[in-house]
Amino acid sequence: MRIGLGLPHYGPLADASGIARFAAAAEELGYTSLWTGDRVLAPVRPSDIYPGGGTPERPYPPEYTRFLDPLVALTVAATTTSTIRLGTSTLTGTLHTPVLLGRSLTSLDQVSGGRLDVGLGIGWLRDEYAAAGVPWADRGKRLDELIDALLALWTRQPVEHHGHFWDIPESTVDLRPVQQPRPPILLGGFSAAALERIGRRADGWLMAGFSPHLLAEQWATIRAAAERAGRDPSAVRRVLRLNPQQPTDVAEVTEQLGVAKELAVDEAFVDLHFVATDIDDALAYATALRAQIPRLAG
Repeated sequence: MRIGLGLPHYGPLADASGIARFAAAAEELGYTSLWTGDRVLAPVRPSDIYPGGGTPERPYPPEYTRFLDPLVALTVAATTTSTIRLGTSTLTGTLHTPVLLGRSLTSLDQVSGGRLDVGLGIGWLRDEYAAAGVPWADRGKRLDELIDALLALWTRQPVEHHGHFWDIPESTVDLRPVQQPRPPILLGGFSAAALERIGRRADGWLMAGFSPHLLAEQWATIRAAAERAGRDPSAVRRVLRLNPQQPTDVAEVTEQLGVAKELAVDEAFVDLHFVATDIDDALAYATALRAQIPRLAG
């Protein structure tokens, strides 16, 4: 099982001057991947409560009020590393147009030398859609078409796409990803429709939460969808995000990683934004955790 880290880019860890240092240190420590999340804004009176544990009194984590752009953060990390993979978990892709997002993602794959994992989702906050000028309705269909258009931009020449949401005229696009035929597309989500989409067309599943029983049920749904689509379920990569909260210590996270390995998860990464106060603190935690990882071997 490969083990990565969340790249510091929001909350107290959103220190632009420290991203490169953190990324280089993570690679030197032997972590295999760095990941960013996505948050566009933090409304004072939000339309929706954070599904990962929000309450009316605390509708979303206070760390979400400060968020560096996830692709910019990954680009900085790309310039100071050479082997560690870079991914989004998850980018709210439906807030973007495929032509502009495709250009950014392809550029990042170029800058990183072919190390990008494209993790997409539809988000949970209607206010973000309103602020971006994107309808909340049909967001699942919008994600499907976004994937179709990205595939066209990456694998066809000339490029052309005519859909319900976007129309791309026949065009020559010589900017191509380093990874061939394209970067992997991983999808997040936990609704029945999202799990079905993952099984039907994703290269990987961005797993959320840490409930082994629930994750097993969701994986069964994805496997069934993959089989119905004529796909090999074992080809769907599973990436688990762990979000330890204070006062979770390194020993507890190590134990959770052990459970993830028992579940045959392909990769897990630890987001340190809720247990570290700054980048130095995050690096100390990451160093201590890395020292415990050999216990997972065998």
